[in-house]
Amino acid sequence: MNKPLAGAAFALLLTGAAASPAVAQAPRDTVAQAVAVNFAGTVALSNCSGSVVRVPNSLPSDPALVLSNGHCLESGMPAAGQVVKDKASSRSFSLLNASGSKVATLRASKISYATMTDTDISIYQLTKTYAQISSQYGINALTLNDAHPVQGTAIKVVSGYWKRTYSCNVDGFAYRLKEGEWTWKDSLRYTSSCNTIGGTSGSPVIDTTTGKVVAVNNTGNEDGESCTMNNPCEVNESGAVTVRQGINYAQQTYIIVPCVGPGNTIDLTRPGCTLPKP
Repeated sequence: MNKPLAGAAFALLLTGAAASPAVAQAPRDTVAQAVAVNFAGTVALSNCSGSVVRVPNSLPSDPALVLSNGHCLESGMPAAGQVVKDKASSRSFSLLNASGSKVATLRASKISYATMTDTDISIYQLTKTYAQISSQYGINALTLNDAHPVQGTAIKVVSGYWKRTYSCNVDGFAYRLKEGEWTWKDSLRYTSSCNTIGGTSGSPVIDTTTGKVVAVNNTGNEDGESCTMNNPCEVNESGAVTVRQGINYAQQTYIIVPCVGPGNTIDLTRPGCTLPKP
């Protein structure tokens, strides 16, 4: 997976990044109706990327939510089959503006939901509402799309951790994606120009036409191995395995929307909610 960063490795990568900054790739095609995608609403975690998100029915008075990966949890990676629900957390997030500058430190009140089973997500509830974040810092949340993304869609992966953007398209979908002990369903596969790296885990994947979040970046096959850590493999309905070295993946986020109830609570009993239960 696009592994979280920590300690000496983090310092080394930062040094390398400073010495040889990465250049974001430009999209191949210009779409007339494309929206401007920037860093506004993204966040940097201690080891990953993320974003302040809302569902279509979220209210300004609701406590804001931050979306990242399950494997980015401060407590470590959840085991296969494990679900974290409503666990106290005081984790901090650096909130970025459109240019990628930090404008505030946001703080969690709890981990509303996290898992690495079927998907790879963590959802933190913050101590501030959307209205407070908007009025105090001029930043609005990104909206989760409530529909399955479409093959060929132009997308950007926006990393708050690295302040770096990757541009590519939705190449297709993996029926099952296996990495070590974890299996993810209907994973979104990028075309090759989204060559994401460690620290980009949790980045929002944004549809450049709608500006909405369609997935959360989480992994890629680094070495060409099959189904091992940092080397996910695709498994189709017949059980056939395909390895795509150098190709990266994300987990779709439309499945989150039916699970968010009034007050931005995660309610796994809501109609249409298919997220794994504890």
